[in-house]
Amino acid sequence: MKKSLLILIFTVLATAAYSQKKQLVEYKEDIIKMAIAELDIASRGPDGAIYKEAAGISGQYVFDITIREKGKTATVFVVNDGINPINMQNRLKDIVKQFRYSFKVPKGKSYKFEYTFNF
Repeated sequence: MKKSLLILIFTVLATAAYSQKKQLVEYKEDIIKMAIAELDIASRGPDGAIYKEAAGISGQYVFDITIREKGKTATVFVVNDGINPINMQNRLKDIVKQFRYSFKVPKGKSYKFEYTFNF
């Protein structure tokens, strides 16, 4: 009985761990499309993660964003410098830097794209 219970527990844990793994996307075009789609959803209100964090920020912000393995944001650079207040620009930049994508990219690779936030 104990042995079968342990097997059941390990099976459930293994299934849960497997289902939480991020999908590997290998082609640059697909990676950029998926990243833009996720940012669109995250920056759309009222339930978007970035939208919630960016309360009080208004205007248009254009960033060069680089993502790397495990769906992490590697860099965020401002493209439209001088248009918006620097404190809002830096706050949004920090929010975007913390954003995690639901997919991962090939190990050792990074992908850069431009994205425009409108608040």
